[in-house]
Amino acid sequence: MENLDRSSSAVERHCPSLALLLAALWLVSPTTAFAHASDRGHVLLLPTGYYLIGGAFAVAASFLVLALLPPDTLGLLWRRRLPLFAFGDSTRATISLISFAGFAIFIAAGLLGSRDPLSNPLPLVIWTLLWAGLTLLQGVLGDLWSWLNPWCGPWRLLSRGRSDDAQLPQWLGCWPAVILFFAFAWFELVYPSPDDPARLAWAAGLYWLLTFIAMRVFGYDKWSRSGEFLGVFFSMVARFAPVESDDKGRLALCWPGARLLTAEPLPASGIAFLLLALSSVSFDGLSKTFFWLGLFGINPLEFPGRTAVIGSGSLGLVLAFVLLAGVFLVAVILGQCLAGSDKPLAQAAGLLVWSIVPIALAYHVAHYLTVLLVDGQYALASLSDPFALRWNLFGTADMQVEAGVVAGAASAWWLWNVQAGAIILGHVLAVLVAHGLAWRLHPQPARAALSQFPLTVLMIAYTIFGLWLLATPTVG
Repeated sequence: MENLDRSSSAVERHCPSLALLLAALWLVSPTTAFAHASDRGHVLLLPTGYYLIGGAFAVAASFLVLALLPPDTLGLLWRRRLPLFAFGDSTRATISLISFAGFAIFIAAGLLGSRDPLSNPLPLVIWTLLWAGLTLLQGVLGDLWSWLNPWCGPWRLLSRGRSDDAQLPQWLGCWPAVILFFAFAWFELVYPSPDDPARLAWAAGLYWLLTFIAMRVFGYDKWSRSGEFLGVFFSMVARFAPVESDDKGRLALCWPGARLLTAEPLPASGIAFLLLALSSVSFDGLSKTFFWLGLFGINPLEFPGRTAVIGSGSLGLVLAFVLLAGVFLVAVILGQCLAGSDKPLAQAAGLLVWSIVPIALAYHVAHYLTVLLVDGQYALASLSDPFALRWNLFGTADMQVEAGVVAGAASAWWLWNVQAGAIILGHVLAVLVAHGLAWRLHPQPARAALSQFPLTVLMIAYTIFGLWLLATPTVG
C-alpha cells in the first residue's frame, strides 16, 4: 500500500509537467490560422480634428481639476458610503461550482464541437463574454470574479480542514501573475490561432489544472493574489467600481474610484502588472494600424495574416510595456522632484500607479465595444447549441446576428463618439484619482499639484494617443 501511495504521488507530480509539455508541442505545431474576435472590423476614417479637440478638452478638464477642487471637498465625496445587503460565504462556493460545471462543458465543446469560432461557444465565452464583457462588469458591479471563478468551489470541497499550505516567498509578489498575463496577452494578440476551439480548450484546461494544483499547494487566497492572473487583474479593476464588499460579504455603494484612494502602495510586481494590462490593450489597437504595419513593410490592404507578423508582434508587445513603464517612472520621478518630496520612489510609484486603472478600463471599453456588440450576439446563439447538434436550449440558436449595429456612417458616428467619450472620461477620472493619491503623499495642496504635473501631461498624451488609434485607419 505504501508503494502504491508513493507511485500515485509520483504520477501526480509528473502528470502536470507531462501535460504541459504535450500541450506546448501541440500548440506550436502548424495549423490553420483563425481570426481573433478583435480582428474582425472595418476600416474607419474619421477627421483627426476630433481627437485633437478631445485632447484639448482633456487638458482643460485636467487643469481645472487640479486648480479648483480643494482636498477637503474631494475627500468628503470619496468617503461617502451607502450600505446595501450581505451575501453568505456558502453562496460564493455554490456559484463557483456552477461556474466550474459550465467551464467543463465549454472545454468539452471546444474539443468536440464545431471548429468554427463563431459557432463554438468556447472562444466566444472566453474572448467576448469573459475578457471583454466581464472586465466591464467588474468596473461597474465590483469583484464578480471572486464569485464566478471556477476554482473557489472545487478547492473548498477538496481542502476542508486543510491548514498546512506551503509558504510563498515574500519577494515573489505577483510576478507569477505578471508572467502568466504576458503569456495570455501574447496568446491573444500574437499567436496565429487564438480562436481555434480545440487549441483554446487545451490552453484553458491546462491553465485551470495548473492553477488548481498551485492553490492546493500554496492555498487559495495566496495563489489568487500572486499567481492567478485573471483574479489579480479583475480585483484591480473592481477597485474602480461603485460597489464594494468587505470580508463579511456586506455590500455598499460608493463613488467610482473611491476604493483606489484607500489602496496600499503596490510592489514592483503590482506596478508591472497594471502597466502591462494597459500597454497590452493599447498595443492591440496599435498593431492593426496602417502606421504600425508600414514600419515592417507590410501592405495593410493585403494583410498576410498573423503568421507573418509573429516576430514584430512579439517585439511590439514587449516594447509597448517597456516604453509605458519607462515613461511612467520618469513622470513619477519628475513629480517627486518638483514637489521636493523625500518619499521613496517605490512608495510614490506603487501608490500613483492605481490611477492607471480608470484609463485601462476606459481603453478596454473603447477597444472591445464593437466585439461585444457583434460577437456577443454570436455567443448568445452558440450557448443554445454548444456541441453543434441542432439543439436550441435557450431559444437563441436561430437568432439573426445584426452586424449592422457597427456598420454604416450613422453607426460609425455614434460608436466613435461613445469610444472617444469613454477615453476622455477615463482620463478625467484618472486625474481625480491621481490627485487624491498625491494628497496622501503630499498633504500640502501646492506640493500635491506640483507633483502631479508630469503625470497629468503623460495622461493627456496617452489620451490623445488613444483617440488617434480610434481615428486612424486599421485592418479588419
